Amino acid sequence: MEIIRIPPTVLDFLKELKANNNRDWFEEHKPEFKEEQQTMKSFFEQLFRKLNTHDEVDSFKMFRIYRDVRFSKNKTPYKYHLAASFHRLKPRNRGGYYLHVEPGNTFMAAGFWNPEKDDLFRIRKEFEFDDQPMREILRSEAFTETFKELKGEDLKTAPKGFDKNHPAIDLIRKKQYIVTRNFTDKQVVAPDFSEEVNKSFKAVRPWFDYMSEVLTTDLNGVSLIRE
Repeated sequence: MEIIRIPPTVLDFLKELKANNNRDWFEEHKPEFKEEQQTMKSFFEQLFRKLNTHDEVDSFKMFRIYRDVRFSKNKTPYKYHLAASFHRLKPRNRGGYYLHVEPGNTFMAAGFWNPEKDDLFRIRKEFEFDDQPMREILRSEAFTETFKELKGEDLKTAPKGFDKNHPAIDLIRKKQYIVTRNFTDKQVVAPDFSEEVNKSFKAVRPWFDYMSEVLTTDLNGVSLIRE
C-alpha cells in the first residue's frame, strides 16, 4: 500500500494563507487550496485506517478552513491550519483523537476536551475513591516518554461536593483530561509521519481503556451499557 505523506507544499500554502488572510487572496489561490486539501484528506484517511488496526474508530471529521467569526473579535476569514478528529466507536469506547497540522505548531492530542456534566462527575468520583490506577498510567514509561504529563484546564478550587484537601485534588479539579505531542515541520513532511502519529495514538490506549471502563460503569462497577 502506498504511503501517503504530507508534502512541503501543504505547509508552504498555510504559511502564505497566514500572511494573506483575506478573501481576495484565497479566491485567487483556491485551486491550489483544493489540491492541498485533498492531499490532507487522503492523509487523514490513511491515519484512520492505521487507527483501526489497534482501536475501534468509526469515523473521522476533517475541519473546514473557514473560521466562524460571528462571536470572535478576530475577523480573519480563514484558519491557517488543517485538522481532523477521529471518533471512537461508542458506547463502549470513550475519548477521541485529534491531529492539527500548522507550520511551526503541529501536534496530536487525545482525551476528553469537554466532558458532559455526568461524565465529569463520574470521573471525579472515581478519583475520589481510588486514584492509583490513573497514577500508574501517568507514571508508566510509555506515557511519560510520549506525552510527559496530563493536560487540561483546572478549576481554581475543588468542585462542589469535593474536599479541597483530598490527595487526588489535582485530578479532581480538572475540567479536561488531555494529552498532547508536538511535531516539528521536518517531522511533518517525513515519510514516516503518519506512523509516528499512530504510535502516539497507540500510547493513549491503556489510558482510554481505563477511562472507558470508568465511564461505562457505575460506582459499584455495574455496567451501564444496555446489551
